[in-house]
Amino acid sequence: MRETIQYKKSILLAALPLILAACQKSEEPAATADTGHSESAAETSAAMTVEEPVAEKRPHEMTLHGVTRVDDYYWLRDDSRSDPEVLAYLEAENAHFDASMEHTKELQESLYEEMVGRLDPDESSVPYEKDGWWYYYRYEPGKDYAIYARRKGSMEAEEEVLIDGNQRAEGHEFYRLGNLEMSDDHRYAAIAEDTLSRRIHEIRILDTQTGEFLPEVIGNANASVAWSADGEYLYYLDKHPETLLAYRVMRHEMGTDPAEDVLVYEEKDYRFYTGLWRSRSGDWIMLQHSETNTSEVQLLAADEPLGEFRPFLPRETDHEYQVDHANGRFFIRSNWGAENFRVMSVTDLATAADKSTWEEVIPHRDNAMVRDIEAFDDWLAVEERKDGLRKVRVLALDGSMDRYLDADAGSYVMWVSTNVNTSTDRLRYGYSSLVTPNQQWEVDLETGETTLLKADRILGNFDSANYRTGSTTVTARDGTEVPVSYAHHKDTQLDGSAPALVYAYGSYGSSTDPWFRNSVVSLMDRGFVYAIAHIRGGQEMGRQWYEQGRLMNKINTFTDYVDVTAGLQKKGMIDPARTYAMGGSAGGLLMGAVVTLAPELYHGVIAAVPFVDVVTTMLDESIPLTTNEWNEWGDPHEKEAFDYILSYSPYDNVKKQDYPNLMVTTGLHDSQVQYFEPAKWVAKLRDYRTDENRLIMKTNMEAGHGGASGRYRAYLEVAEEYAFLVDLAGMEK
Repeated sequence: MRETIQYKKSILLAALPLILAACQKSEEPAATADTGHSESAAETSAAMTVEEPVAEKRPHEMTLHGVTRVDDYYWLRDDSRSDPEVLAYLEAENAHFDASMEHTKELQESLYEEMVGRLDPDESSVPYEKDGWWYYYRYEPGKDYAIYARRKGSMEAEEEVLIDGNQRAEGHEFYRLGNLEMSDDHRYAAIAEDTLSRRIHEIRILDTQTGEFLPEVIGNANASVAWSADGEYLYYLDKHPETLLAYRVMRHEMGTDPAEDVLVYEEKDYRFYTGLWRSRSGDWIMLQHSETNTSEVQLLAADEPLGEFRPFLPRETDHEYQVDHANGRFFIRSNWGAENFRVMSVTDLATAADKSTWEEVIPHRDNAMVRDIEAFDDWLAVEERKDGLRKVRVLALDGSMDRYLDADAGSYVMWVSTNVNTSTDRLRYGYSSLVTPNQQWEVDLETGETTLLKADRILGNFDSANYRTGSTTVTARDGTEVPVSYAHHKDTQLDGSAPALVYAYGSYGSSTDPWFRNSVVSLMDRGFVYAIAHIRGGQEMGRQWYEQGRLMNKINTFTDYVDVTAGLQKKGMIDPARTYAMGGSAGGLLMGAVVTLAPELYHGVIAAVPFVDVVTTMLDESIPLTTNEWNEWGDPHEKEAFDYILSYSPYDNVKKQDYPNLMVTTGLHDSQVQYFEPAKWVAKLRDYRTDENRLIMKTNMEAGHGGASGRYRAYLEVAEEYAFLVDLAGMEK
């Protein structure tokens, strides 16, 4: 997916600080604007005297279904990322960006210092215990990367550092530890590292007894790995060299040359993504094959590593299911006869392919969607979407208890946290809101007693009591009620005088939850209202919410966002003259669409890594992710889909009109949205626009889809984006 959604079944110690970072910093791009307010207007005029890059036009004709499209900037695509002309153009855009933003340097520094100043310099995870070992990660003050460590027996024992991300990152412009998985005897740690930001990993195996890595290095891999029960074999996913699709399941024998690794399974249908993990019960190695509306699970007994994967239930078109396992019982989240999914179970794997043998655990409901399940020996934890909120429900498998975990009223998000053991009566879960930093809780499922394990420390002068959060709805043009979450400083009045940042995503069924975002505090402190539009295309209101925002219903995503913006303005909650839009990846497509549909509503827009050349990309099967997403956007090889996508594709719909102030960001090594999409879009906008507003683009020449790596470095980009926003809004520096 343009914004990948991974199944989270494996216990990824390495993912914990990444999740933390995603919640603490706003990875969604910050909005932009240009107002004629106060002294920033003069500064803006000065910035606009900087000469803009002009890309050469080299017409490239593409004809399909009787329609000829002329792409003047097709030449900006360079798959090798080495063409001197292309790189020179990107560098020219970067120089223009830097010059245009020069007058905000002091503001950027202030914002950056605020954001990183709120970070706990000694941040660490809540340790979890597995077989007598306590695992956790921690940060050291001023360092960008987490240190992964463990202690034997108790947290009072001597610390053993497994991986120091700071040391591993040395010499690399980008570094991300994508996974860390321990063998069952806890001797070997398999790690997956990305140093290019294209989600292509090298897998290495650390011998914790010697402190040395084994000589074998596995390249061109996905981050997912799974150990056999005896620790003799490691399973991983090999990537297609062109599409970057993880399509081959490989088995590596410890101590051998990876060139001798055995191909165990190859996914022949390139519409499907493949995931790999070890079940929490430890009994199974699991494969998940998924495309938009069809999935399949395959299983291999972890203690039979030389066996073959077998389907739990062979794939059936339009049947989506996932499987978890505990205490000899399989639990299935399935949309079989259930649009919002239901939960079934079966004990005998030999008959699992016969759905008539499945027993219903949680029936389908129209008013709640089963998002995820986590099985325990005696309990089932369920993440549900109900009333537009992400909640946690727990059931005793003997039928004695079924309840939702308590949460404060209002707009919030709850989730099932790290639970590595199935034989426990304690469940860890998380809680957050737009004004409540992340909390980790543990509930005794027998007694209902809850314990706060950790509440993220937000330093500086932050106090949740100084902020307010709430929710409202806006009626879309077709009568649909679209929910909106919002937050602001207590001193900011919702009387139409405050600038607002409206964020949304709205694709792939990915819901935008109201997490706490450290960076947004800097906006709220400057008088901004921060709003999340829960538009169709996500699943906030159930599966139908997604179905109404994909394929031939995709336009609803864009009009919902426009209608929410207009609705908030008409309600008198936000300042129409200082309303800003923000979205990234598929949310960047949203930004591209709305600046064409309703540019007058937005004083400024930030489109981060925007997916804007939809027709051309979805016609090109060599581009990563394309074939997987025909059931999301449509296959433009078919005329009906071609015409529909063409009607909203931002690059194809650039026209002579005024556009809002625009900041566009991309990464040269982006594997989700190729850099040349935003580059071409900006070049075309320069040619067609009739305004003199700011139009700037920055290409991170070292990073990919997620931007810069590192706990602190990532905030440099956020501060840059927010400086653009604050400067244009004319707010206090």
